Amino acid sequence: MHLSPAETKTPTETPAEASPDHAHEHQPEIIGPRSECEREITIEVPKEVVRQETDTVLAKYQKLARVPGFRKGKVPLSLIQRQFAKDIKQEIIEKLVPRFIQQQTREQNLTPISQPRITDLHAPDLDAPEGDVLSFTAVFEIMPDVQLGDYKSHGVHQPRAEATDDEVNQEIESLRERQASYDAVEEDRALEDGDYASINFEGNPKLNEGEAAGPGSEPATMEDVLVEIGGVNTVPEFTENLRGAKAGEERTFDVVYPSDFAEPRLAGRTVSYNAKVNGIKRKSLPELNDDFASELGKFENLEDLKQQLRNDMREQKQSAAETQAKDKLLDYLIANSKFPVPESFIAQQIDVRLNRGLQALAQQGMKPDDMRKLNLERLRGGQRDAAIREVRAAMLLDKIADTEKIEVSDEELDHDIQALAVHSGEDYTGLHARLTRDGSLERIRERMRNEKTLNHLLQS
Repeated sequence: MHLSPAETKTPTETPAEASPDHAHEHQPEIIGPRSECEREITIEVPKEVVRQETDTVLAKYQKLARVPGFRKGKVPLSLIQRQFAKDIKQEIIEKLVPRFIQQQTREQNLTPISQPRITDLHAPDLDAPEGDVLSFTAVFEIMPDVQLGDYKSHGVHQPRAEATDDEVNQEIESLRERQASYDAVEEDRALEDGDYASINFEGNPKLNEGEAAGPGSEPATMEDVLVEIGGVNTVPEFTENLRGAKAGEERTFDVVYPSDFAEPRLAGRTVSYNAKVNGIKRKSLPELNDDFASELGKFENLEDLKQQLRNDMREQKQSAAETQAKDKLLDYLIANSKFPVPESFIAQQIDVRLNRGLQALAQQGMKPDDMRKLNLERLRGGQRDAAIREVRAAMLLDKIADTEKIEVSDEELDHDIQALAVHSGEDYTGLHARLTRDGSLERIRERMRNEKTLNHLLQS
């Protein structure tokens, strides 16, 4: 998350009347805080400043305005002022309000981190004989004082993960299972435990009491399904009713699925099945040797395969352990720090989380019409607690990085962008330009700085 002060738009030229000498004659009133991070400043722009800006804007309009009956640049100022009063007044406001917010916040040593919200705006009366003041109240948030506490005595250490021989052997067996073949049993015999029945079946869900026909109650038909007789993952009723059957025989039976069954469409339902046995098959596992290893990839022998599996499993376990350790470390840092979190940062992070979630739903195939029906306010509320934690963590890590003088060099950032380009298949130059253009480059740098800070705390 990018936590940068909000930019206040200001003109490139400042009239002499807007100098500090005049500003001190109209000191702003500071009100608040309304919340711990929020400040209000009431500002009154002097008449002479408003008058000069009015004259400047009028001159511009006179030069550019096209009014029937007058040559370009020759329209009387009085007519310009009457005909374009609303636009002229709006331009004066847009030029003077940001300028005086910036000037007064600088003098009061306040740094807005959110775009100022303008209230109680009194627009100047352009017809006032001696000019009129422009006054308003600016409401904005400032960065709180982040108190770190004792961030070094966290007691969380850099994990060291390993893959055991048993875990490697279990993975080898899983690979053998995935490479298994199923051979037809030629002899005329009945199904027994350990066999695989090749069946066609039709399942007819029974309606619960008071239930109307609808989704989940339609018949289901499947062909050439393999059912392991006595298998740990086989629904018991299939084993009990198919055991002893021969090829060509049919069996009819009911299955009562528990309410917590893994398949939601079947949970809590009773289904009547009619199953026909097409044949009997036995599973054959490949022999565990060098040939088995070579069939799975560019492995010279079985030991080479085992070593690669060990390395992959160790990396996965190490990554999971580091994620868990960093979460524990962040919990400690958050619990041992107290400071208010700006609402503008929270709202920004909620947007990030919400957009990420909506993109995931779109990738999973949710239709745009269905997405538009989502209750976004409720979804935003559900993201708030997690967003506050993420913002607080980012602010803490940023403060610790400043304290520990941790930075991400241009070379480190460039290396990360190169890896991203390879992963996404994009051209490095084009990717770098796009990330720079949309502001993502600095967000990536900040993410890397946070990770670097967490690693520094774990290793120390």
